[in-house]
Amino acid sequence: MTKNGTTFTVHDMPKQERPRERLRRLGPDALSSQELLALIIGRGIAKKSVLDIAHELMRTFGSVHGMSKATLEELSAIKGIGIAKAAQIKAAFELANRKDLEIDLSPFTVNSPQTLVKAIRATIQDKAKEHFKLVLLNTRNRVIGIVPISVGTLNASLVHPREVFKEAIHGNAASVILVHNHPSNDPEPSDEDIRLTRRMIEVGHIMGIEVLDHIIITKNDFLSLKARGLW
Repeated sequence: MTKNGTTFTVHDMPKQERPRERLRRLGPDALSSQELLALIIGRGIAKKSVLDIAHELMRTFGSVHGMSKATLEELSAIKGIGIAKAAQIKAAFELANRKDLEIDLSPFTVNSPQTLVKAIRATIQDKAKEHFKLVLLNTRNRVIGIVPISVGTLNASLVHPREVFKEAIHGNAASVILVHNHPSNDPEPSDEDIRLTRRMIEVGHIMGIEVLDHIIITKNDFLSLKARGLW
């Protein structure tokens, strides 16, 4: 912050008005998005306070949502935000995403594809890349965990049975459901989607962990490969 050409830092503010102290006294809900962002960034640079940096981030990306979509490179292009601080910001957004996922996925039984789609859609539908996730279930078909496996175009090199079933074994899963999104908003499976599913089913038979379904999610639709009879 500057006044009459003089640069002020957070430490020049009255202690009770500093973001950290306000959060301690009033709780996080009382802080502006700029103040919350300043706490994540931690400190400013010469002639640019942490609040100035936070303000520039908000101005550059237009909103918290816009900032959440920014890449590491776009964030680190802001003066005072290097790769390390950009990574801190991205990590904070990802933690928020996972917190939402945990709320949606309080223990429930999967008795139809719709049940699972309703719970997981918000965490995957707007992704710009394909996100492949593994849903772990116990012997009663209750969800006991959801594990991210890969990000990117779905193919055998990104989604290997070794990684999938390592997570299933680690999570003591009796069965699994494969889930990924189609950013194109077309739920129709590709040939690679079908080949990958069949490969996972074969490995699951060997491992004693059944693959119950593979669900493709888009913003407004979904497709169950099992219901379609594609294996």
